[in-house]
Amino acid sequence: MIDDREALAPSPAHELALDCVEAGIAAAHPHRVVGDRLHLEGDQLRVEDELFDLGAFDEVVVLGGGKAAAQVAAALEDVLGDRLDGGVVVTNDPVETECVTVREGDHPVPSERGVEAAQAVRDAADAADDETLVLAVLTGGGSALLPAPADGLDLADLQSVTESLLDAGAPIEAVNAARKHCSAIKGGQLARAADPATVCTLLFSDVVGDDPGVIASGPTVPDPTTFADARQVLSAYDVDAPEAVTDRIERGIDGEIDETPTADDPIFEKTSTHVLANGRTAIDAARETAQKADHESLVLAAGIEGEAREVARTHAAVATEAVERGDPVEPPAVVVSGGETTVTVRGDGRGGPNCEFALSAARSLPDGAVLAAVDTDGLDGASEVAGAVVDAETVADDEAAGQALADNDAAGFLADRDALVDTGPTGTNVNDLHVLVVDGA
Repeated sequence: MIDDREALAPSPAHELALDCVEAGIAAAHPHRVVGDRLHLEGDQLRVEDELFDLGAFDEVVVLGGGKAAAQVAAALEDVLGDRLDGGVVVTNDPVETECVTVREGDHPVPSERGVEAAQAVRDAADAADDETLVLAVLTGGGSALLPAPADGLDLADLQSVTESLLDAGAPIEAVNAARKHCSAIKGGQLARAADPATVCTLLFSDVVGDDPGVIASGPTVPDPTTFADARQVLSAYDVDAPEAVTDRIERGIDGEIDETPTADDPIFEKTSTHVLANGRTAIDAARETAQKADHESLVLAAGIEGEAREVARTHAAVATEAVERGDPVEPPAVVVSGGETTVTVRGDGRGGPNCEFALSAARSLPDGAVLAAVDTDGLDGASEVAGAVVDAETVADDEAAGQALADNDAAGFLADRDALVDTGPTGTNVNDLHVLVVDGA
């Protein structure tokens, strides 16, 4: 899975860190997850604890989008076979499928081909009727990959808002609150289009807390956010939004445009939602790998948030405490965490949250500690790699490292030190995974 793995692993601690990373990513792959969580016996499709009688439906289709959407669609084809009639998903990581149409879009900034693909999903939802079962597949990245400008907006408006909020370091909940109110598909509006079909939403979560309304901006679930929330987000992050966006939001606040559907809307009476995989899926597999290697294990947290470089220093401090005092865990040990850190972009370098996390941590890691930080989808921001693996020797020149962080060029700095972890597209997306191996001095 990891390119040039031998070069990245000069010690057993490096080997174990990479083993844990690979195990975490593999555990969250759609083919494994769907095969474990969905089962077909005759006409009965069981999705976790929910049972669907496929004989009661004229048609079963897959609709949705996200980085892992095509992989999920392919896995569903394996489970359902000829009981699946087709559908449309949008992704930036296409794979071959039998009957589900795979359309391509772009991430993290939406594109024109994404608009066309999202319209195909919307059209398929409009065609569903009360004898249709829609398996709505939504994974991380779905917000950008399913752009559907609301009336009065165009793609450039969506691009401007998305880029501004991401550059400002806004958390995904805030970004998506704004996106929902600029969209014709997000915030429950795909469920509105599919009504009166039965909709079973299958989620691969890339957000802390697994809120279905945040994952891919919640196209098939109730939306608790409002136009007023969208305005507050733009104000809080000092976004100079296009006039068409601010005009739409103000009209919504004034009641001239309907809000996105809320939980009491009857369109949700025939819908259900299942989170099939999340960050904890990867964390648990990484932890199990550590235990098999006879290391004590500790899950620091599954919901790490905040500025990547700041959170990383806490992880380095945990490593120091473990080496010096045996707290909070006695070496040899592995400390695992996950979540979604962010980067406030001030420079024009190459990097992403996990590269910044790794570089910042490396500046204060003690001897005997190795840290791997990756995005489980294989693409860390603008770095074109999954992340990095570092130790105390990675940073020989602290001043240069500090300048790289100031320039948001963590990936450039780490590339020169052969520390980047390159997996290519992994087929899944359950957020960041951090693995800290502490073997002691």
